[in-house]
Amino acid sequence: MPETVSPLGLLLDVDGPIASPDTRTIATPSIITDLITLAGANVPIGFITGRSAQFISEQVVAPLVAAGLPREMRMYGVCEKGAVWFPITQTGMGEVVVDASVALPDPVVSRIRELVAADYADTMFFDETKLAMVSVEQRTDVDRAAYHAAQASFEDAAYTIMIDHGLGVRFGDRVSPDAEGTVPFRIDTTIISTDIESVDLDKDHAAKRALAFFAEGGPLPRLWRSVGDSRSDYLMADHLHAAGYEVAHVDVRPADGILERPYPVIVEGDLIHDEAGAAFLGYWVQKLGLGAAAPA
Repeated sequence: MPETVSPLGLLLDVDGPIASPDTRTIATPSIITDLITLAGANVPIGFITGRSAQFISEQVVAPLVAAGLPREMRMYGVCEKGAVWFPITQTGMGEVVVDASVALPDPVVSRIRELVAADYADTMFFDETKLAMVSVEQRTDVDRAAYHAAQASFEDAAYTIMIDHGLGVRFGDRVSPDAEGTVPFRIDTTIISTDIESVDLDKDHAAKRALAFFAEGGPLPRLWRSVGDSRSDYLMADHLHAAGYEVAHVDVRPADGILERPYPVIVEGDLIHDEAGAAFLGYWVQKLGLGAAAPA
């Protein structure tokens, strides 16, 4: 690994800034080439996502490897908001580690799977690739408005299932503690999915794990950018700011509301989702003098 300190570090959400929320793939080719260029310049790149390791392997790592990742780089994946993690190398994903302590009980997982199959299969599917959390996702052939109507009903039913199994759970403004008075799980709504997860999982927790991995490979840059499309993605920058780094967060879906933070929040003009992500990456390729890129 080069001895020089990188001028930049990146923590990237996947759905939205990297993968299209409509196709669930990297639909903009420049994202692949720019990620490879930045990785080759010793820019630590962490994919900080609620997605599964299998999804990242198929939709992110495979196209990067096919396009030619550099031999020396620092690239890491932290999936399921911190429950699953692995290094990424020139040849693909390394060992996948799962924190089983944050997983939902098997009977609850089974009951939610059955609920989806029986009542909601026309609008959503149970993500069988998740290893610790539970995710139920919009079908790509279903209209977003129709999915959101069904999603609200599904989440109410899932909340009831968790209570019936004695689990402490938070869902929006509703809180139901377990018999010991604790609330170890939450139901989290996104525009294309519902995640049911441990409260110990979130993007700041995942960011901390990624930085620890990067530190093993050499000095960390002082300047960082986090990129995401959800309000919870700001937690990546929250962690970096609290740790003393110079950071700004790039919000690729600012219409949901730009949060007040003690660090800069950047938007890419009128661009959103992966178009904004592509503009951001292209800007840094150009700014660091690594190749021609369209201005952001």
